[in-house]
Amino acid sequence: MPSYFRYVPEFDYVSRTSDKNISEYITVKNLFKRGKLREDIFGDLTFFTKYQIVGDDRPDNVAYEVYGDETLDWIVLLSNNILNVQTEWPLTQQAFENYLTSKYGTYENFFGTHHHETIEVTDSTGIRIVPAGITVPSDYSVEFFDTGTESYVTRTNITTAITNYDYESKIENDKRNIFLLKNDYISIVLNDMEEIMKYKQGSTQYRSGTLKRGENIRLYQ
Repeated sequence: MPSYFRYVPEFDYVSRTSDKNISEYITVKNLFKRGKLREDIFGDLTFFTKYQIVGDDRPDNVAYEVYGDETLDWIVLLSNNILNVQTEWPLTQQAFENYLTSKYGTYENFFGTHHHETIEVTDSTGIRIVPAGITVPSDYSVEFFDTGTESYVTRTNITTAITNYDYESKIENDKRNIFLLKNDYISIVLNDMEEIMKYKQGSTQYRSGTLKRGENIRLYQ
């Protein structure tokens, strides 16, 4: 399968290097031109399947596991609208530990309290009064009317401390739950990319569907 850069068009710009003539151009890939899944596919979950990233797997590892082709890593990213792999993809274990150190300092601080969250509170009949996981002050309490005992009840000690490590781990683990385009629709996306990434005629900078030229190039059209 072709890699993403196979579809990225090019542009020529006037060379500014001393060893080139003023009329010479340098051809480079137009990285400002970005492909995407068309809306009728991206917005329909039936085109996708859920997937959980394992360990230190990269997008190319996932592409090989699911599609049998590591060059389709860009399909993995487009399926989740990921623009920045450094921040939107799960960190490796080593990178995660380095991040914790840079943010919290010593190892002991990893397990300092970041915030407090509620534990689930129910009345005597099992009706949920307070759901778990709400960020609250450490001394948070709740008073409610218990229909089972027909009396007002005050509940204290209904919070739990979330450590810095727990907090950051949850953010990373949430990134592991992604969606992947089903194999049946890969060919549709490849065909779409051919059209999406082409330049449109209509300007003096246009040379072909894959090339523009000029000093002040409108890169996105």
